[in-house]
Amino acid sequence: MSTIKLSSLFSVVLVVTFFTSLGPAYSQVAPEAYQGEFPFAIGAGASNMNVDWGHNRMDGFTIWGQWRPRPKGGFLTGLGLDAEVRDLAYGRSNQLPGNFKQTTGSGGPMFTVRVLRDFQIYAKGLVGLGSIDFRVPNLPNYTHDTRNVYSAGGGFNLRLHRQLWLRADYEYQGWPHLFSNTKWLDPQGFTLGFIYDFKPIWH
Repeated sequence: MSTIKLSSLFSVVLVVTFFTSLGPAYSQVAPEAYQGEFPFAIGAGASNMNVDWGHNRMDGFTIWGQWRPRPKGGFLTGLGLDAEVRDLAYGRSNQLPGNFKQTTGSGGPMFTVRVLRDFQIYAKGLVGLGSIDFRVPNLPNYTHDTRNVYSAGGGFNLRLHRQLWLRADYEYQGWPHLFSNTKWLDPQGFTLGFIYDFKPIWH
């Protein structure tokens, strides 16, 4: 994996600082009886992915948002909805067009399983929209396209402190019919970041 750019890491540090500051403030103003009304988790991370344009990788950032209702027991305990925005615009190699960039916004179901008290694994399936900037020979006016994007992935969450978790995420994307009826782009890669869970599934 190539070195993630300082700009991406700086963004993650800011997010972590913000989330860490939420803990004391939240516990002071929201009694336990009301915390169950906020079944949400938010987070951000630094991403590094193979963009499937040659054998090139790029850096960027991802923002996560999750809604996870808390049914009492049963198979649906870990089921929720995940929404993600990812922007890959950094670490562009000389083999890529100078304007190359991939941005996606997607959402879909996520299922989380607690393995240990402070360790969770999850799987997800997402559908969304992708935006890509590029240059191709002999088509000077064709430099941008959008496509439906289908994604699958998973990863793990490791509790760092109370409601603050470290997240390691893998995602595989499919961008259908770019340039032809048969050509697909298949970007894939990893994101490392942090999430703040306002009301954990398990206590």
